Amino acid sequence: MNRKELSPDASPQAAYGARLRSLREARGWTQDELGERTEYSSVHISAVETGRKPPTLRFSRSADRAFGLEGTADTFERGYRELRQGGLLEGFPEYVKYEGRAVEVRLYEVGVIPGLLQTREYAATLEADAVRREASTPEQAEERVGLVARRQSTLARTPSPLIHAVLDESCIRRPMGDPSVMVAQFDRLLEFAAMPNTLLQIAPFSMGARRPFSLPVTVLTMPDRSIMSYAESAQRGHLERDVAAVVAILKSYHQLQAEALPQTASVALIDQLRKGSK
Repeated sequence: MNRKELSPDASPQAAYGARLRSLREARGWTQDELGERTEYSSVHISAVETGRKPPTLRFSRSADRAFGLEGTADTFERGYRELRQGGLLEGFPEYVKYEGRAVEVRLYEVGVIPGLLQTREYAATLEADAVRREASTPEQAEERVGLVARRQSTLARTPSPLIHAVLDESCIRRPMGDPSVMVAQFDRLLEFAAMPNTLLQIAPFSMGARRPFSLPVTVLTMPDRSIMSYAESAQRGHLERDVAAVVAILKSYHQLQAEALPQTASVALIDQLRKGSK
């Protein structure tokens, strides 16, 4: 039998396949035997091991059951999710890990509703267009939509983190999908504003030159009171930990909040747009 040698360093997908083969052989199983345990064909097992076929979430969970890895820190499901995150912007997966532990999140967004406040339908509409433009694959789109839900779940913890959200007016003026998508998204924003640990403000177009940021930015305060900021270019994300640099961004954020509409006026504007979308 021809045996293809694997190079785990070739790619994350190759590393996944090499680990699958290594665990299988350590148990003395053939590909047919692993196939019986996972309900996949030996041909499919071979294709995943050699990197010719990417693993799916269903396959990964089946492998975890077969190898008894469920509930451990090193599951194939975790490997799958890390593999899928390869389609995310460089630097973003690292940011998400800190976001999930932050005690305070201050964010400013332009053009689209930020992920922490998106409905699943809004996120799916965004990702469907990325697939249409061939900017991502259907699998990457599915993972990104799932990541939105996981990020929101992480922040819905006890004690709740404080979340300050300032949205450029373009976020709520830009239609996304059919009217029902926007109505549901407006409902989500109104629910967010009513929460005890949140503050929602709209930065109106009339701010003009008084707007301190032209691009989205997020500032995180961690449990030890350290601060960091995150911003993105078209190519990559950057997590800034230098205190002086982050303090300067935080100062500008306070100026942004002072100039933006207060929450009461922001909620009134969102409710007005919601009624107009029906």
